[in-house]
Amino acid sequence: MIDSSARIDPSAEIGENVSIGPWSIIGPNVRIGDNCVIHSHVVIRSNTKVGNNNRIFQFASVGEEPADKKFGGEESWLEIGDDNVFREGVTLHRGTEGGGGITSIGNSNLLMPYVHVAHDCMVGDNTVMANNAGISGHVQVDDWAILGGYAGVNQFLKIGAHSMVGGCTHITNDVPAYVIVSGNPASVRSINSIGLERRGFSKQAILEIRKAYKIIYRQGLSLQEALEELEVLKESCPEIQSLIDSLHASEKGIHR
Repeated sequence: MIDSSARIDPSAEIGENVSIGPWSIIGPNVRIGDNCVIHSHVVIRSNTKVGNNNRIFQFASVGEEPADKKFGGEESWLEIGDDNVFREGVTLHRGTEGGGGITSIGNSNLLMPYVHVAHDCMVGDNTVMANNAGISGHVQVDDWAILGGYAGVNQFLKIGAHSMVGGCTHITNDVPAYVIVSGNPASVRSINSIGLERRGFSKQAILEIRKAYKIIYRQGLSLQEALEELEVLKESCPEIQSLIDSLHASEKGIHR
């Protein structure tokens, strides 16, 4: 059902069984997939692709121009997958030419009230961002990562798969896969063992990941030395590969 007070640009494409609430605005070059619920007072500004089964709550601002002084009005996009929930006041900005022109959000993510995803970010699947968490431009958040309330991530950083950032934590370096970082200044605490248990990781895999963590953070090794030991450890625990990949992918250095 589309409320009579909603404003929909003629170029917008609306899928089947979509609900659009009162006073919402759907701008040009917007495509909304099937079975989406757009609550009242939502703005989907332009150049936005929304997949199926998404819920966008009131006062969210989706597909707005990037807050970047280098943005010159060039064509850029926001692409959203399926089964996401964007709660009240969430802000999602389009990409910029310098960042590839696309901000991307995957599937089955939960963004709680007032979360901000800036231009050119890449968010994977099954992530959770709690109230008022914010990621700056060009940030990559991998699958199953969790950001606590009021967490802030500097631009161009990477948050690894299954990692966790504590509430009110300011992230200034990359966070490797599986690792918990919290506090101010940010400090590495442990591995996200509870999260891994909930996602079906075996006890043995969690034990091996804990060993990998100690190799990186407790043995006084250089990162290269630690990586060499992790290559051996992954032979008995394939899950270590995600940690190795996140370390190799780091361009800004990891929290250590």
